[in-house]
Amino acid sequence: MTFRAAALLLLSTLAFGQPAPKRIQPDPPIKCDSCDEWNQPREPFKVFGNTYYVGMGGVSAVLIASDAGLILIDGALPQSVPLIDAGIRKLGFKTENIKLILNGHTHYDHAGGLNALQRFTGATVETGAAGVRALEHGKPTPDDPQFGFADNGFPPVSKVRGVADGEVLRVGDLAVTAHATPGHTPGGTTWTWRSCEGTRCLDVVYADSISAVAAPGYRFSGDATHPSIVESFRRTIATVSQLPCDIMIGAHPSVSDLDGKLKRRAAQPGGPNPFIDPGACRALAAGAMKGLDERVAEETKNKKP
Repeated sequence: MTFRAAALLLLSTLAFGQPAPKRIQPDPPIKCDSCDEWNQPREPFKVFGNTYYVGMGGVSAVLIASDAGLILIDGALPQSVPLIDAGIRKLGFKTENIKLILNGHTHYDHAGGLNALQRFTGATVETGAAGVRALEHGKPTPDDPQFGFADNGFPPVSKVRGVADGEVLRVGDLAVTAHATPGHTPGGTTWTWRSCEGTRCLDVVYADSISAVAAPGYRFSGDATHPSIVESFRRTIATVSQLPCDIMIGAHPSVSDLDGKLKRRAAQPGGPNPFIDPGACRALAAGAMKGLDERVAEETKNKKP
């Protein structure tokens, strides 16, 4: 510690009786057409039990509390990090108490903030095994349908560990299960856990993206550069459809109608919790399957002889 830093720490302690809290130093912001819209601030809120939304207006981040520390799912954009940190603190938690950081998939709008969050907390970042190399290199791998997009990198992440399908991660009394859901990305992972209020316990799903979005020229049905991933993508969608799912939070809040649910909850204080929607995972899967079918039909129609 430099003399100046030590002096500032001493002055803070003398003035307020305790050192000023550390703050996260975010990485440089990413610029994209949707970034400003995605990164609009959103008031953090309790979803149910130990589950809290701390994400942005257009990209999700979820905090889960246990008796031994916190788990954070996804880090949004690099410029989202101070807002995530502020939201966690506004809810009465400390960001430095995060023990695990989980990643849904390795695109910049979900992985962009992971490096700064990991650097600040010291937590291990956990992602699907096929996504480890992308996080470590700060860019989607060549087998990612969106690899061909220009300028899709993000700050590389250290201390990354790959999780297996069905693996259970624990922090204190909290157990979170990883479900491999590749297709949107090779290492896509959906996360599930139980959340309780009193004696009522519900199954919560953080549904990773399962939309058939790709860079120009990529074919989900395969070509000379790669085999078809259509059947494995269909299995992913079926996996999400069949999960125990009382509450679903999507990687983007729009896919789970988060704004609509917040409005309904505000309009009926003390009424039924609109986030409890046992059909949400099936509805998401049905929409994704329709989108994949349409994409494959278009690829077949435009296939060169």
